[in-house]
Amino acid sequence: MRSFNRRAVLQAGAAGAIVSLLPDSGLTQSAGETETHGLSAFGELKYPTGFKHFDYVNPQAPKGGALVLQIKQTTGNQNFDTFNTLNIYVLRGDGAAGMGATFDSLMAGSGDEPDALYGLVARSVRVSADKLTYRFILRPEARFHDGSKLTAKDAAFSLNVLKEKGHPVYRALLTQMASAEAEADDVLRVQFTPQRSRDLHLVVAGLPILSERYWQGKDFEASTLEAPLGSGPYKVGKFETGRFIEFERVPDYWAKDLPVNVGQNNFDRIRWEYFRDRTVAFEAFKNGTLNYHEEYTSRIWSTGYDFPAVREGKVKKEEISNDSPATIQGWYFNTRREAFKDPRIREAIGLAFDFEWTNANIMFGLYKRTTSYFENSDMKATGMPSPEELALLEPFRSQLPASVFGEPPVPPVSDGSGQDRRLLRRADELLRAAGCKREGGTLKLPNGQPFRIEFLDFQAALQPHTQPFQANLKRLGIDAFSRVVDAAQYQRRMEEFDFDMASRNLVGGSTPGDSLRVVYGSQAAKTPGSRNIAGISHPAVDTLVETIANAESRQELNTACRALDRILRSGHYWVPMWYRASEWIAYWDQFSRPERKPRFGSGAPGTWWYDAEKAKRIGRG
Repeated sequence: MRSFNRRAVLQAGAAGAIVSLLPDSGLTQSAGETETHGLSAFGELKYPTGFKHFDYVNPQAPKGGALVLQIKQTTGNQNFDTFNTLNIYVLRGDGAAGMGATFDSLMAGSGDEPDALYGLVARSVRVSADKLTYRFILRPEARFHDGSKLTAKDAAFSLNVLKEKGHPVYRALLTQMASAEAEADDVLRVQFTPQRSRDLHLVVAGLPILSERYWQGKDFEASTLEAPLGSGPYKVGKFETGRFIEFERVPDYWAKDLPVNVGQNNFDRIRWEYFRDRTVAFEAFKNGTLNYHEEYTSRIWSTGYDFPAVREGKVKKEEISNDSPATIQGWYFNTRREAFKDPRIREAIGLAFDFEWTNANIMFGLYKRTTSYFENSDMKATGMPSPEELALLEPFRSQLPASVFGEPPVPPVSDGSGQDRRLLRRADELLRAAGCKREGGTLKLPNGQPFRIEFLDFQAALQPHTQPFQANLKRLGIDAFSRVVDAAQYQRRMEEFDFDMASRNLVGGSTPGDSLRVVYGSQAAKTPGSRNIAGISHPAVDTLVETIANAESRQELNTACRALDRILRSGHYWVPMWYRASEWIAYWDQFSRPERKPRFGSGAPGTWWYDAEKAKRIGRG
């Protein structure tokens, strides 16, 4: 999935950059080890030893003001509508937005590169010749917020506790970490198993560093409203459970002048507001309660920004291009349930969704249809399989559908009527071929039970898109309906895989690796709380995920991803939705920004800063 800078405030505490090692990036040799200031995948590091700051920041950016926004992306145990714990790294509870900004990691990511990390707590890393031992050399000045020293013992404790007691995502990612121990206060030694995946050392480098002393005598897996001791650029301020949480910039933050931080973390205060309804959230932006807003609803983007503050120039609206792979959004089937085990049934259900009608009538024609699990990237499968792809697929030919070895399946283009009879007839044929029978107006499954599908969600924003889809399913005799539950119940049901179909928006990445294991792997399919909500479990998928995680070149990576894409698309594990290769943002005109943005992202609002003069001009100073 997409590589995140975990500490960036705009990512709502994402889990960390997941990248891989560059075999030749200005490294120096010492005692049989190779030492480097940064790590990257398949190419030279952009920034050399001794670089001063990233090119896309303003190193003189002033500090001050407040950023007020709504959570738009989640990680770990977070959900969009509420929170009841300040520990986001375990399964229990609903984690608060923004907590990632209170913790430092060994290394931090660059927005100019798809998969690069540079030293943060670790000033450098020494790599053994067999790449099974990594020694991270820590900065002696690293400190927690209470002034206590951050040492290799804290880093070792963090990795071990996340592997043993952390959220299932972290446990899965750290499976091939054999040990983590402190050789000295400033030397963390991490040992990997011989089966280690390509990206594992950078998973380690991007995870949060927790205080061992703070957690002594505490239950790491329990929910808590006591802010865990951190070392990052922000610390927890005021909050009301389920309503808002504020973070205060740490003025004497120990790492504020490091190259990976210069020009960032510019707001004195960051406040995350929670809303159970998107309409209410947008009204909060219009009245100035929120001052930054990323829009996801095409109807609002097209028609909702004609309010006084926009007309008066107080609110700005922009579309900013993004070179990152598209997000993977769709309605996912729970294939653990008997009704969805047959791929013909899943394919038939997908034929009932009329994207062309939905895009034209509900989304103002602003979207493209998602067809691939690696949409908008070179990893997307196209045409017939290449010889290199076939070499990966052939060992599993007897276990795979014939479509894997032809043109990759794509969703059909409808006539735009909303109920394309040709596609519905084809869906009916597939359902009958799978053993379903029609009795009057009711379709019955092969076991004789009426076919019912509950679409689970925690908010009603997608109802206009889902209801026409459900209407077509009813024409096929399927009792399709929505159940919108509160966020906490939704979270629990998804963690326990207690659903028929559910919408999910997964974030793509330029260099996928270990993270695919927790999204598509067989072990994750049976692990409560994992991201493999579809229940995908196939030996070919597992093998290709490992091939991707261990690819030694971009070409190898692309080939393996294309092969995996063919298998997943032929499995019809989802009904793909739509995407756009840009970000829609709106904000009250009280910010300034650097002259250029990072290549892989908008830079908003992480590289922005509060502009007192602008705020005064619009009456918000």
